[in-house]
Amino acid sequence: MANHKSSIKRIRQTASRRLHNRYYAKTARNAVRRVRKMTVKAEAEAAFVKLTAMLDKLAAKKAISKNKASNLKSKIARHINGLTA
Repeated sequence: MANHKSSIKRIRQTASRRLHNRYYAKTARNAVRRVRKMTVKAEAEAAFVKLTAMLDKLAAKKAISKNKASNLKSKIARHINGLTA
């Protein structure tokens, strides 16, 4: 158990940040799944814009790594480009 006030506070902060990051990372994973299931190209492109913004924001706040965000965006873009109009 922590003995210093600062370490007790750090534990509290870490726990709340972890919950916050888990929520937004899970939300992003669900958004990625939704876009991957789409079969209409126009609809997928509209959703891709929002998904890209979400992934970039998560990467900036370090909830996910910037490389993971880039890889996800790249794979989703390839999926959308493969769809027929």
